[in-house]
Amino acid sequence: MALFGALFLALLAGAHAEFPGCKIRVTSKALELVKQEGLRFLEQELETITIPDLRGKEGHFYYNISEVKVTELQLTSSELDFQPQQELMLQITNASLGLRFRRQLLYWFFYDGGYINASAEGVSIRTGLELSRDPAGRMKVSNVSCQASVSRMHAAFGGTFKKVYDFLSTFITSGMRFLLNQQICPVLYHAGTVLLNSLLDTVPVRSSVDELVGIDYSLMKDPVASTSNLDMDFRGAFFPLTERNWSLPNRAVEPQLQEEERMVYVAFSEFFFDSAMESYFRAGALQLSLVGDKVPHDLDMLLRATYFGSIVLLSPAVIDSPLKLELRVLAPPRCTIKPSGTTISVTASVTIALVPPDQPEVQLSSMTMDARLSAKMALRGKALRTQLDLRRFRIYSNHSALESLALIPLQAPLKTMLQIGVMPMLNERTWRGVQIPLPEGIDFVREVVMNHAGFLTIGADLHFAKGLREVIEKNRPADVRASTAPPPSTAAV
Repeated sequence: MALFGALFLALLAGAHAEFPGCKIRVTSKALELVKQEGLRFLEQELETITIPDLRGKEGHFYYNISEVKVTELQLTSSELDFQPQQELMLQITNASLGLRFRRQLLYWFFYDGGYINASAEGVSIRTGLELSRDPAGRMKVSNVSCQASVSRMHAAFGGTFKKVYDFLSTFITSGMRFLLNQQICPVLYHAGTVLLNSLLDTVPVRSSVDELVGIDYSLMKDPVASTSNLDMDFRGAFFPLTERNWSLPNRAVEPQLQEEERMVYVAFSEFFFDSAMESYFRAGALQLSLVGDKVPHDLDMLLRATYFGSIVLLSPAVIDSPLKLELRVLAPPRCTIKPSGTTISVTASVTIALVPPDQPEVQLSSMTMDARLSAKMALRGKALRTQLDLRRFRIYSNHSALESLALIPLQAPLKTMLQIGVMPMLNERTWRGVQIPLPEGIDFVREVVMNHAGFLTIGADLHFAKGLREVIEKNRPADVRASTAPPPSTAAV
């Protein structure tokens, strides 16, 4: 009995589970590009390593090594992979670091000093980034694991005490190798948990689209990694800015991502677009009023001729008053995505009236309009853009079939008015687009759109419009490295 009860509860929980409106998959095809950009950033970070001064005494010789700076990173072999439970793993083997430091040597009353170049060879670094969802729904680097080691150091000492330095070089380079081992992992930990998180902070979570509507891109769960991709589920829901707590129930099918040929895939369900249209409907944006000169001249003449008898019967005195044409969407439009394409169904009221100065309106007719728009999606940069086209159009009377027949002559001119006067205004807004949840400085290129039953997917490659260093420096938080640094690497020194 307990088993059946547990099964029932599981089914009930599944029935109320909310599907994501937007999914993003980063495939292994993107890792080479990400690795190259990441290694440039890593090289710059390692150059910030500060190694403490190294002082010592051997017999009557006193030495001081100071101002140690990393000048370059040379990579022989590196790999970046997805790993389940770890998300991202970077492994660098047999690399070398160029170093420059100041030497000072005192032997009795004799002093020698100057700058010298050195190299740390056989550098191995293995670091993993764990990604998770924070309480606000943002993706974060929650932990950084690190192992680093330097197998050998080499310094070409010269000058007056070259032979002395050759004797001391074993002590000096061993001490420097120990200190360098202790510095690599704290730098990587800081780069991951502080600097990379400042980059992830540029991904929109709940942000305004315009003055009326916002969008919620909060993660619904932690990112999931496999050996070939990283999947992220976003809520992908719009909301009116005046009703920030309003939420449209998601009854659409869950988007599915199967492809892995491109660097990244983004999937949108019908819910994504339905929530946008319902949000604008609730915000009162889906209505249009044309008065006087705003009504196309040919349509104005046709409407006056069509309703001439009604005007004379109602009030002949207002026959020359400005004409008003009002369109008001009656219910939130709905999106339908099929393999053959994407359509949007709209039902609106059309009211025709005369507006005499300083007098009440004189309504001539009220009708219902059913329209079907085709929608073509495209990704430009990091914005999802939509191009709308009016495909089907029908008007009918709210009162009688006979009046509906009388409206047939208005069918073509009203459709033309919509195509010429209304659709360009809609497309001007929809073509501005909605930002996809990508960090600043990364754009989509070479996209391809694929329609499925209930959702669409867009495959694309990635392009770094800005370097990681540029974006991170722009968004770098005020932090203290020591407060975020973990214990040094546990690798053998």
